Amino acid sequence: MEGTTIVVVAGLVLAYALVSRRLSASVLTPPLAFVAAGMLLGDGGLGLGLLDADPGHGAINTIAEITLILVLFSDATRIDLRVLRREAGLPVRLLAIGLPLTMALGAGLALLIVPGLSLWEAALIGAVLAPTDAALGQAVVSSEKVPARIRQALNVESGLNDGIALPIVLVFASLAGVGAEGSRSTLEWLSFTGGQLILGPIAGALIGAVGARVSTAARDRGLMSEEFEKLGAIAMALLSFELAEAIGGNGFIAAFVAGMTLGNLAKDFTRCVHAFLEAEGQLLTLLVFLMLGSVFAWPALAAATPGVLVYALLSLTLVRALPVSLSLLGARLKPVTHAFLGWFGPRGLATVLYGLLIVDESSAPHREALFTIAIITVLLSVLAHGVSAAPGAAAYARALGRDGRDDQGDMPEHGAVTHHPTR
Repeated sequence: MEGTTIVVVAGLVLAYALVSRRLSASVLTPPLAFVAAGMLLGDGGLGLGLLDADPGHGAINTIAEITLILVLFSDATRIDLRVLRREAGLPVRLLAIGLPLTMALGAGLALLIVPGLSLWEAALIGAVLAPTDAALGQAVVSSEKVPARIRQALNVESGLNDGIALPIVLVFASLAGVGAEGSRSTLEWLSFTGGQLILGPIAGALIGAVGARVSTAARDRGLMSEEFEKLGAIAMALLSFELAEAIGGNGFIAAFVAGMTLGNLAKDFTRCVHAFLEAEGQLLTLLVFLMLGSVFAWPALAAATPGVLVYALLSLTLVRALPVSLSLLGARLKPVTHAFLGWFGPRGLATVLYGLLIVDESSAPHREALFTIAIITVLLSVLAHGVSAAPGAAAYARALGRDGRDDQGDMPEHGAVTHHPTR
């Protein structure tokens, strides 16, 4: 069936590509289309079995790992730390205040709603569900009717919160497994986690700094062609991952740090790779959403309890909206902006990949249940945020009295911002 699967995947990508411009302003977003296709064409849908993949198949983990490496690396290269420090605006509020509060509230509600979870397992699912994915609401972050400051806040938040959440996810995953049969002892856990959190950033910073120096020198001397500039960036992402793993660090953290180091030391070099990484990353992302529908969706729906469904709904609403609103206090934004930013925090790629990560590497006793919660939450988000993105952006613009311009008086929503080339 592997040959058939390849043909079906290629056919789906081509079919969507042919009508992608027409669908760009519709409710049928790429994640929604590919999740739906996966659910219909996999074993649990129409029964055709055209997308036949075992959840434990090595290819699934390989695709997930490469996707996470490139997404973390690519997102990190796009963020100008000097601009963020200088402006310290809405993205910093959302990341420094909103993200930790989201994790804490998510953990607290998990303890109350999902039976049997330990404190660390609840903290783990709270962290896994905290990162957002602006791609699920692309119509929001690309609509010129939405003020640039608001679009930028959502985009920068989405680009950075997966990398910020990753070490927290890893720490909680390790803590959740302490004491489980076959797990590390407390001392072994401390040693392992310390190595992951210290050696990973060291490896990433090293590869990013050396890569920035040699790539800039080669580019300035005309030694590197444009095509291989782009391939060189992917090589740096993979090198940082492998170096960190080889010395006992975490490769995913290394990829994020390498991207951020490269992006801030060699801006001219990284600009030319964004488009290439965007295309490659988009294909891998679509494959992950297709796998979500074909491999994981139906088993998760079958295993979902009423408590899981309630928690997933709360995670997309209260758990996001309340911390966001608290983080925006003092910013003088209108209540409708609080509601808008609170709703458009889709859970997508990072949550799926972190869920796979804890199933594969954590010894947490209820890791399968945690994975089910993550998958159900993403499925609901793909549908709810995909369908509501375009009409939600239009309704928000009407509520602000916008006509597509950013020069409407002293309204804080229309404040000037420096552009970040985020996804």
